[in-house]
Amino acid sequence: METTLRGVGVSHGVAIGEVRHMGTAVLEPPAKQIPAEDAEREQGRARQAVDAVAADLMARGNLAGGEAQAVLEAQAMMAQDPELMADVDRRIAVGSTAERAVYDAFAAYRELLAGAGEYLAGRVADLDDVRNRIVARLLGVPMPGVPDSDQPYVLVARDLAPADTALLDPSLVLGFVTEEGGPTSHSAILARALGVPAVVALPGAGELAEGTVVAVDGSTGDVFVSPSEEKKAQLSAAAAERKAALAASTGPGVTADGHKVPLLANVGGPADVAAAVEAGAEGVGLFRTEFLFLDDSKKAPSEEKQVEAYRQVLEAFPEGRVVVRVLDAGADKPLDFLTPADEPNPALGVRGLRTLLDHPEVLRTQLTALAKAAEGLPVHLEVMAPMVADRRDAKAFADACREAGLQAKFGAMVEIPSAALRARSILREVEFLSLGTNDLAQYTFAADRQVGAVSRLQDPWQPALLDLVALSAEAARAEGKSCGVCGEAASDPLLACVLTGLGVTSLSMGSASIPYVRATLAKHTLAQCERAAAAARAADSAEEARAAAQAVLSGE
Repeated sequence: METTLRGVGVSHGVAIGEVRHMGTAVLEPPAKQIPAEDAEREQGRARQAVDAVAADLMARGNLAGGEAQAVLEAQAMMAQDPELMADVDRRIAVGSTAERAVYDAFAAYRELLAGAGEYLAGRVADLDDVRNRIVARLLGVPMPGVPDSDQPYVLVARDLAPADTALLDPSLVLGFVTEEGGPTSHSAILARALGVPAVVALPGAGELAEGTVVAVDGSTGDVFVSPSEEKKAQLSAAAAERKAALAASTGPGVTADGHKVPLLANVGGPADVAAAVEAGAEGVGLFRTEFLFLDDSKKAPSEEKQVEAYRQVLEAFPEGRVVVRVLDAGADKPLDFLTPADEPNPALGVRGLRTLLDHPEVLRTQLTALAKAAEGLPVHLEVMAPMVADRRDAKAFADACREAGLQAKFGAMVEIPSAALRARSILREVEFLSLGTNDLAQYTFAADRQVGAVSRLQDPWQPALLDLVALSAEAARAEGKSCGVCGEAASDPLLACVLTGLGVTSLSMGSASIPYVRATLAKHTLAQCERAAAAARAADSAEEARAAAQAVLSGE
């Protein structure tokens, strides 16, 4: 009998196929004692396994490229964390086997993360995946991960580790469903980059029986269990209609009455450029530069290495706009040479611009490299700072850009409520704003973007978040400056219309979402977008806001 489950749709499209579950986690190794003379050998086994897993994660990152590479390199550093390895060695020295020592050391670290606030608790899934991979190697059993199948299927898991998501084969994995996660989790972002339909935060996903046919609608978050032939046909027809609309929609972003809304791409490095160009991106609205710094957590990359990487991206968009975010280190992207090791809550500590102002030489090198990379190119370079809290932050960043001789527009990201509330003050120092809706939602609602239990508060349709977007856009309009959105909110076609109606001047998203947003914007006038925005802001919940906007835009 057909039943319908509702999760959070995070990647557009429809997938219909049989359920295959992610490989189960590694069993807990037995707790047995080893003779003292075996301790050195076991310590060597542990180090070899850790190094092998780290190398495998790095190799997967190199294959995947882009945002996936940055995420997997961060996991590799997690595997080789010196404190964790020291704890493993201590446990082996008092009689544990290598696999048991790894299991117990990671369990202790897991407990610390889980109790250190929601932001760090969100790293637990990544930590568990690293532990499982190391223990599996030590036990000589298959790695946990994507099932081996030669037939296409819908992948179901409690959660998906970045190492698995990054190398999903879209020709076999029709879509995926997870019980945990949220709309801005690493796996959701990577799913959009792959163009794989996905639903997360689905209660009871793990109870779906192996081989059951499901239909996954990544746009609505609906998962139809044992769908009827009529439902399959209905979903397939809707998917075909959307595909035809996408193929017919080309050119720059524009509303039905000619109001221009540049559609830009979020990229994590040179590897993401080809997809952005193919999708018709009008430039880059968010160039995340962390990928360069994750290669070696002990020191910053050289100026020469940075120049080479930046120039590859800038050259791909002649006459286009490329917005570069300077290094956003801290919180979930710790770097040994920058990030304090003893912060009680890194998400609320020295992160982003705060880190760079504490290490001006790192910021100066990056800005100088950007200036050199842009020399002789017709590209419109813009550079922005993450985690700007107030006018003082904005001025410090603008001063640093000028001192580095950077010929570019300087901007500030709005990721903290204070920046939205005082946007006009910040705009006295910089030339544009860019709304990072992922972090702005996180800090507005005190809801970690990686924690499925609070995913409703990470929903970018929350009226309070829309109010902050409107405040920022109104401030920019009053100052005669631009205000874009580069958070994942821009990838929702319906919400893109609402953001346009709120006064946002550009939208940046994962490349796979650009055709969907372009096609939807082209169907509606600016006045319709403004009425939809007003209706959404008048609602009291994310669900009501979406329904109200939908009603306006569908003419109901």
